[in-house]
Amino acid sequence: MTKQFFYGKQQCQYIDNGKRIFLHPKYPAMTDYNNLTGLRHSEQLVVEHKDTAAVYGSGALEVFATPAMIALMEKTCLMAVCDKIGEGNTTVGIAVNIKHLKASPVGATIRCEAELTEVDRRRLVFSVKCFEGETLVGEGIHERFVVESQKFMSKW
Repeated sequence: MTKQFFYGKQQCQYIDNGKRIFLHPKYPAMTDYNNLTGLRHSEQLVVEHKDTAAVYGSGALEVFATPAMIALMEKTCLMAVCDKIGEGNTTVGIAVNIKHLKASPVGATIRCEAELTEVDRRRLVFSVKCFEGETLVGEGIHERFVVESQKFMSKW
């Protein structure tokens, strides 16, 4: 089923073929976002002094900081889709709901795995997990939003 409608002054299409697809002429790459569901990506880092709670100010100990873990999760999600959302587009983080389950010392290797679990037009929802070896040290949900880089930055 295809419906024509206006979004502001832009004529758009809504297609329902088992997956909702919102077609906007300004965001032609949007038609492919639904096909990205299930996409997986991983990144890793070795915890350095600069990544500790003591340096971030989020704690007093020399262990992997929760803000550093969240940054790794955000980076992993960004890298998962950065080359799949169309030239001139990027994503910005809009929500995190994370649990930091276990401390990791300086020198530990942290692997972050992200899976794109939901797409709602330009909103992307990821399931993220961080591991030290085989031990789960953090997990949660991270949401990102697809934006046009130049238009987004022109606001300031």
